Amino acid sequence: MGKITGFIEFDRKEPNKQTVDKRVQHSKEFIIPLKNAEIKNQAARCMNCGVPFCQSDYGCPLGNVIPDFNDAVYKGNWEEALESLLSTNNFPEFTGRICPAPCETACVLGINKPAVAIKNIEVSIIERAFKEGWIKSNSPTHRTGKEVAVIGSGPSGLAVADQLNQSGHLVTVFERDNEAGGLLRYGIPDFKLEKSIVQRRIDLLKEAGISFRLGCNVGKDIQVSELQEKYDAIVLCGGCTVPRDLPIQGRNLRGIYFAMEFLKQANQSISGESYSNDTIDIEGKDVVVIGGGDTGSDCIGSSVRRKAKSITQLEIMPTPPDARDASMPWPQYPRIFRVSTSQEEAGKREFAVITKEFLSDDNGNLKGIRCAKIKWENNRSFKEVEGSEFILSADRVFLAMGFIGSPSEGLIDSLGVQLDEKGNVASQNNYVTSEEGVFVCGDMRRGQSLVVWAIADGRECARSVDRFLVNKSSSLNAINQSFYSKK
Repeated sequence: MGKITGFIEFDRKEPNKQTVDKRVQHSKEFIIPLKNAEIKNQAARCMNCGVPFCQSDYGCPLGNVIPDFNDAVYKGNWEEALESLLSTNNFPEFTGRICPAPCETACVLGINKPAVAIKNIEVSIIERAFKEGWIKSNSPTHRTGKEVAVIGSGPSGLAVADQLNQSGHLVTVFERDNEAGGLLRYGIPDFKLEKSIVQRRIDLLKEAGISFRLGCNVGKDIQVSELQEKYDAIVLCGGCTVPRDLPIQGRNLRGIYFAMEFLKQANQSISGESYSNDTIDIEGKDVVVIGGGDTGSDCIGSSVRRKAKSITQLEIMPTPPDARDASMPWPQYPRIFRVSTSQEEAGKREFAVITKEFLSDDNGNLKGIRCAKIKWENNRSFKEVEGSEFILSADRVFLAMGFIGSPSEGLIDSLGVQLDEKGNVASQNNYVTSEEGVFVCGDMRRGQSLVVWAIADGRECARSVDRFLVNKSSSLNAINQSFYSKK
């Protein structure tokens, strides 16, 4: 695949970025794409390895046929590369921007050299396709007359809708927010994924015949019984949106927010969309982000752009190693020390820290946090380091400690579907819930996960829904033959 000696001749090359001082002045994407000739050289680095782990269970959850599209790009066959990419991935413009690329950490070349730049090649293929006008709406050639209600318009919901629509079913997507996209629109900042990119795909799905009912909260604005009467199947794609709280002393003080409250409002502000909650003003404030994952990182980048005075990120886990160790051998995804683009821009990171108390001023406002250093024992338990307490000045705190399940009031309670021990909607291997004709996929089924897993979940769920509706794989099996044969 690619050029036989390419991995020897060419080094990995990352796309350039705007300098920090420039990019923090705006909220748009700041990655400067490589030129086509440079992308060709990057694709040439793909080895003719015996077993391409990049597309194995350790690599891409979608089963992207990565060596094939790398080879096509190297040879200049961009439309062939696009065909290969779209055979397994409905939305490479999303994954090519925001996926953490487990395919690259599973790359065989990555054992002793920098891995092939798969993620960058992927987004280059899809963006060239849009530029050249190769991307068209996938309108079906026939209609089955079956109707499906998809609840939630995040990546899993969009994937389910796209696949079922291509099979000829009539699909309506219900979204409680004012615009479609779920966390793609309201959770991920514009500097990582501009909302015009999301809307571009939504418009294509509409052109293909998918209906969207926006601002409609199923279970509140419309009763579940109405959907069950009208639709032949219902697919739950509402996401895992209940945030993990930090119930310590002072939690009720003004100035403490869940991360998604802040990120959603920031996205709404940029797009000019109105919001009902009071503005979370952070200009000139000392900001503390509790949680070391991507959501916490997004809070940092958004805080920088809103002129925070200072930003500190707290992580309860110890500092990760700089490289793989025995606990995470190749091709497993390595939990190593990384610096996100937002963390490059500002802020201080503190590892192995617990938050003990939120401190108040005389008016019930947050003014600081009492913290302490901890020492981990085998990554299973920890002890507070004696005499390590310290106070952080904090006017605003964003809790970014992950999510613990889906909200049950309204939709889930009305349907009466069973939940698993983690609070997610329980399902069998075929994505069927405990209620006849009701399916579930994405984070609502798996728990908090990645966009690439949500899309993969949505594609597989669509196949089960299709079988339920017509008792055979129909056209969807042909569309996904390469993907499902892999599974």
